[in-house]
Amino acid sequence: MTEELITFLKSVSISPSEINDLLKEKGTAEIGQKIKAINIATRPQVELAELLHRIKSSDSLGYARSDRRIEIIEAAEIKVKYSGYLERERGIAEKIRRLEELRIPEETKYEELASISTEGRQKLARIRPRTIGQASRISGVSSSDISILIMYLGR
Repeated sequence: MTEELITFLKSVSISPSEINDLLKEKGTAEIGQKIKAINIATRPQVELAELLHRIKSSDSLGYARSDRRIEIIEAAEIKVKYSGYLERERGIAEKIRRLEELRIPEETKYEELASISTEGRQKLARIRPRTIGQASRISGVSSSDISILIMYLGR
């Protein structure tokens, strides 16, 4: 039912006359024309239950008749408000996973990579990490050192 509610928010438009008094009360920008309800739901100042109360057609959805109505609204609100953050975190996790798999050739001559900091070159040469993921966890090897190493490996 949570997904049904989110789909509903993405499909229904809300007019300024239906929502601007709530937006003003909450101290957030009012709207000048109809917009999708999902855009209002993502605002941190607006609670989803309050928004749904303003959208009369939401009463016909399955969640409205459920014993778990409050839980469903809360779950949908969390998904809506944090979806951007969760997507960004998934992207970072995926990038880390790919870096774990990016192998560094054993014959890499770190001392020849002048663009890497002196400390970074010394530690990479001494520790000889097998992957970019391992190299990124070495104290003293900066993120810019890792970027340079990735570019070097791309050649």
